[in-house]
Amino acid sequence: MKLCVFDFDSTLMDGETIDILASLAGCEEEVSRITKAAMAGELDFFESLTRRVAFLKGVDASKAKERCANLPFIEGATEIIKELKAKDYKVVVFSGGFSIGTAPAREKLGFDVDFSNKLHEKDGVLTGLVGGEMMYSDSKGVMLSKLQSILGISIENTIAVGDGANDASMFAYAAKKIAFCAKPKLKELANIIIDTKDLREIGKYI
Repeated sequence: MKLCVFDFDSTLMDGETIDILASLAGCEEEVSRITKAAMAGELDFFESLTRRVAFLKGVDASKAKERCANLPFIEGATEIIKELKAKDYKVVVFSGGFSIGTAPAREKLGFDVDFSNKLHEKDGVLTGLVGGEMMYSDSKGVMLSKLQSILGISIENTIAVGDGANDASMFAYAAKKIAFCAKPKLKELANIIIDTKDLREIGKYI
């Protein structure tokens, strides 16, 4: 058995879920600015996440779910996941974003499981609070190590794919560290760099 772990936002999904949701709150510009700084490694991920989600307080939860059920994917997403699964890879998504985006994507793209965060809602609106498995800068690395232990998969049989600073912790547990259209900080840690915005390019390395 082999394992390939993808980041979600700006890796499988074409954009950042939090920025898309921020448009519902009329604060896309402010949130996008924080997102860019976080993905460049200029801000602590936990602090940046909680700051950004706070802007969503009062957003209609049903509208948020509707928006996240129709997120755009990067070219080649469906094809590369099919190719990986045909070669006996378990395909997993780790997202510092939200389950309202990753769960519908799992149904459409066919990856095996997703680990992400959950936006808190009460009385049909978002409260501006968030919790979950991917809240910290090292969360993805911690979860990947646990998955490897549970599934009995070695670092040598693991691929990690991401684009931002909060994906760096995965790379310590993957033999193939793929920076996909990535920020400079992540490229420094990668041993495979893909700058063509087509996920089928990963097929050259599996």
